[in-house]
Amino acid sequence: MATENEAASIGGIRKFFLRLFGLALLAIGLALAVGGVKLAWLGGSPYYVVIGVILAISGVLALLGRVAGLHLYLAAFAITFVWSLWEAGFDAWALIPRLVGPFILLAIALLIMPARLKSGSESRRGPLAIAALACLAILVVGVPLSARGPAVGALPPVQQDAAYFADSTKPAAQDWPSWGGGGGQRFSDLKQITPQNVSQLKPAWVYHTGDIAKNYGNELTPLKIGDTIYGCSSIHAAFALDAATGKQKWRFDPKSPAEYSPPNSACRGVAYFHNPQATSGAACENRIIWGSWDAKIFAVDAANGEPCQDFGQGGHIDLTQGLGEIVPTMVSVTSAPTIVHGVVVTSQQIRDGERRQAPSGVVRGWDAVTGELKWAWDMNQPDIAKLPPEGETYSKGSPNVWSTAVGDENLGLVYLPVANPAGDYMSGGRTEAERTYGSSVTAVDVETGKPRWVHQFVKNDVWDYDVPAQPSLVEFPTANGKVPALIQTTKMGDIFVLDRRTGDLLSKVEDAPAPQGGVEPEERAKTQQRSLYNSTLPADLTESKMWGMSPIDQMLCRIQFREADYHGLFTPPSGTKPYIMAPGNNGGSDWGSLSVDVRRGVIVANYNIFTSYMKLVPRAEDDAMGVYPIGDPRSKMPRPGFNRPAGDQPYGVSPNQGWQMPTGLLCTQPPYGGIRAIDLATGKTLWDHPFGTAERNGPFGVPSHLPFQIGTPNNGGAVTTASGLIFVAATTDDHIRAIDLASGDTLWQDDLPAGGQSAPITYEQDGKQYVVIMAGGHHSMLTPAGDELVAYALQDGK
Repeated sequence: MATENEAASIGGIRKFFLRLFGLALLAIGLALAVGGVKLAWLGGSPYYVVIGVILAISGVLALLGRVAGLHLYLAAFAITFVWSLWEAGFDAWALIPRLVGPFILLAIALLIMPARLKSGSESRRGPLAIAALACLAILVVGVPLSARGPAVGALPPVQQDAAYFADSTKPAAQDWPSWGGGGGQRFSDLKQITPQNVSQLKPAWVYHTGDIAKNYGNELTPLKIGDTIYGCSSIHAAFALDAATGKQKWRFDPKSPAEYSPPNSACRGVAYFHNPQATSGAACENRIIWGSWDAKIFAVDAANGEPCQDFGQGGHIDLTQGLGEIVPTMVSVTSAPTIVHGVVVTSQQIRDGERRQAPSGVVRGWDAVTGELKWAWDMNQPDIAKLPPEGETYSKGSPNVWSTAVGDENLGLVYLPVANPAGDYMSGGRTEAERTYGSSVTAVDVETGKPRWVHQFVKNDVWDYDVPAQPSLVEFPTANGKVPALIQTTKMGDIFVLDRRTGDLLSKVEDAPAPQGGVEPEERAKTQQRSLYNSTLPADLTESKMWGMSPIDQMLCRIQFREADYHGLFTPPSGTKPYIMAPGNNGGSDWGSLSVDVRRGVIVANYNIFTSYMKLVPRAEDDAMGVYPIGDPRSKMPRPGFNRPAGDQPYGVSPNQGWQMPTGLLCTQPPYGGIRAIDLATGKTLWDHPFGTAERNGPFGVPSHLPFQIGTPNNGGAVTTASGLIFVAATTDDHIRAIDLASGDTLWQDDLPAGGQSAPITYEQDGKQYVVIMAGGHHSMLTPAGDELVAYALQDGK
């Protein structure tokens, strides 16, 4: 108990701050104690009850002006420090919510505490201050150390004669001829820019597209053919630029109505087609073909941007034919078409979460010269060769192909990354065909439109784990020699290798037991296929992996975790309480796809660890809130919370993607994204590091300016080069980076004028190697909007 001398030594000002400090401790202690009781009742950690009671008592003592309240807080801090290390180890990011707030309170307590407790006694501040600084050092030193994963393998040597590609899938070099480079590899044989000189990279030119869509997110990967760059803007206007200077040669605006702009109005790219039957120099001998947000496909002359009058109706075709009634923003084209054997293969993006009876995901093949419909693949109506009968439509709600396909000219196959049926989170009522082709890669004969083979990655998917990435074509080493193969990555982070002739697996898998139950227990598969080749999927979540900016919001996240259904990957959707998807539907790899160094045999994957906190909402509740599909006059916009109507089903869905708190931080601890190098031949991880800093992110949207690699969500792809470099942007810190393929170290970076949620290309023009990236930003990733296409090169070209 504090003596009269002790109370007197505090003084009037010190007593005021002591009581103020006591009030804060009491409030924090009560919050932790009350929340801690609930957490403990749910089966969670009892720490918060214990520490809450101690802090509340400390606060009462301090309010009474007793220094014992400070002493008791020091004991509470010691308990917290030991508990934090016991639960989180020396992971600095995990320690931040556990120790930063308590450390600030510790510093305040030391400032308030009298220097001497009794006349003539030694000062107690020195040892306490040293101990406090030691605690702080664990965080300061630990953050950069925890920002790197271990390197666990040696980089394979460069191979020339026995490289991992065939003549039909040669890597890009002087040009970047198709969306994914050669064979969807996102690799270039260029090597003028090296790890030794990349630090000299400087901006060479900048092109402004001149437009930023309301729902911005220009995810462009341009093409380079000859001396020209081809691309499209956020309103899907195509353009051509001088490859050396960035000067515009032409621009074609399809003038799509603004009301058709979907939530993600991205234009990821265009396709280039040379007509071998055309007279040299004739109009549209070479043409640029791409899609718009009102679901049209356009073809213009690559030389001048004039519409190709022989293509469809005066230069365009309408993808909405056969789809039935179209509500604005429901159907769009965001990815570049794929052209094989002169056939333009397209599907369409269908807006997620609106209704089960959405427009069809039918895939169609069109003559690249005339625009004539050659075939249609409607998996539910395979007898429809082209258009459905008069008065009928292609099958409603069937899986679409919203991402980018890749083709093999020799085999005459196009490989489709197939999404889910509409109504992603419930599977009752799906057809047998939808259960076969949903969440798969499917090889289609480009001459007939008939499926040749299918490999499904998720059985009866109700997690929106559709296949998002373009397959990469390689020659894969086996005991019987190299086999034409494709590498496919998924939203779960699993990577598979398939024989692209037959669809047979070339990499090892297992059928793992899958959780059962949920709103449709009879629908859930007993097992799901998992890759044993390589996977970026982290370990299952536990309560100790919850995060926040303070012990209070970390505790609240722990409570949410305990209140939800979670049984690991493939937790069934629940109708009685929230459920957790880890990773969420933005986890693993997205449309940015893999980059494959086919000289060394190294795969580069940038990926997300992005948990979603989900809730199925009974139809009546959604209706009462006005959560109806777009186009319904009863629909209230904007919708409350995260709700999506998922019309025509008994439940809507509220997907809290990322599991965000009101502070803007996420409930799970970092990293939220990484980048990894993988030995192609063995699937062994060579190195794996968190990817992206929190410089532009922070609580309540306030940038932290912390330069440490926390590992942010990332959206976009990478390109690797023969010199051993990885060029990639994608993260929320608005940087483009050059990363050493051998180690994962960042050798160079530059600040982009807006978010770089896109994929770079590299090419050579007039003896100089360039790297080009679109800085358009992304509204859902909260990165700044922009309209700049930025090119980098060495100043002297050497």
